[in-house]
Amino acid sequence: MKLSLLPLAQAELDDAFSWYEEQAGGLGYEFLDELDQSVRLIASFPEAFEQIEDAVRRCLVNRFPYGVIYGIDGVEVVVIAVAHLKREPNYWIDRKRF
Repeated sequence: MKLSLLPLAQAELDDAFSWYEEQAGGLGYEFLDELDQSVRLIASFPEAFEQIEDAVRRCLVNRFPYGVIYGIDGVEVVVIAVAHLKREPNYWIDRKRF
């Protein structure tokens, strides 16, 4: 299934990568590897993950406190947010009208 990221989700991904790289060299790339595994699972099995809102699902990222928040729009998966799980919950809720 085709997968795309909303621009705000891409910005969150970029920010998380930068933050982890500042903490320890290579940690940002480890984050990207784990996120990539989550995204591949979503693309292969989009309906397999927890539904957290109407038409919105979440896949947790291994080793890092992040979730990939996404919706399914016909034949495309749209990533709404790359959300830190310990921060403001549901801040992305207005984005779900992708």
